[in-house]
Amino acid sequence: MTRKSPDLPPSEASAEGGAPKRSDARTSSPQGAWDEQENIIPLTRDEARKLFGPKVDRPSRITPLRVVAAQIAVSLLVALVVSLFPGQSTHAVLSALLGGAACWVPGALFALYLKRAGARSRMALIAGEAFKAGITLVLFVVIGETYHEVRWLPMLVAYAVGLKVYWAALAF
Repeated sequence: MTRKSPDLPPSEASAEGGAPKRSDARTSSPQGAWDEQENIIPLTRDEARKLFGPKVDRPSRITPLRVVAAQIAVSLLVALVVSLFPGQSTHAVLSALLGGAACWVPGALFALYLKRAGARSRMALIAGEAFKAGITLVLFVVIGETYHEVRWLPMLVAYAVGLKVYWAALAF
């Protein structure tokens, strides 16, 4: 099913027959191509198996709690790497551990919230993400105010590497 494009003013009509000029897709309708409606027919399970293979029926093994466990492991690994640098104090190692914790503690709370809440609504998911961001911010402020010997570079590196675990989980 296709829609007719709206009538364009006479200044945009060509000399032969008054048909509109179509030099650009953005000028074909005032609201753009996003409003074009297409009939999207979802795949049946058999069509999906044929297209993607038999593994399409298998549920994902990646769960939020497994992502948190991977974040904990990566945080420990970053702290170990920081301890291998010559001249690094225990404050740098502890800062790396705290940076990793600032990543996985809110993630663990969010994973437990998701496990308890189930698939209630999108607003519950958004509220959980906002809570997670707030807890992360609070943890950084508390660490900065209470631990005066914090080494910010190892802490932020451990936090950033912990955040990348999400991307690795999506890739695998």
